[in-house]
Amino acid sequence: MAAENTSETTTGDSASFEAEMARLEQLVASLEGGELGLEESVKAYEDGLKLARSCLDRLDKAELRVQQLSDVLRESDGRNGASD
Repeated sequence: MAAENTSETTTGDSASFEAEMARLEQLVASLEGGELGLEESVKAYEDGLKLARSCLDRLDKAELRVQQLSDVLRESDGRNGASD
C-alpha cells in the first residue's frame, strides 16, 4: 500500500468531499478484505480516521452554510412581505 499524504485533505480544497469519501471507501474495503499486514492496517485505519473527520467537518460546514442561506431567504421574504 503506497503512503498517501492525507494531511492535505484536512486543510481545505486540496481534495473534494467526493474524492475524500471515495478514498475512505477504498480504505474500508482494504481493511475489510483482510489482506493487509498489521502495520498497513494500522496506517489505513489512521488515514481513514483523518478522512472521516475531514468529511464530517465538510458536512458540518455545508449544513451551516445552508442554514445561513435559509435564514437570509426567510429574512428577505419577511421584509418583502412587510413592504407590500
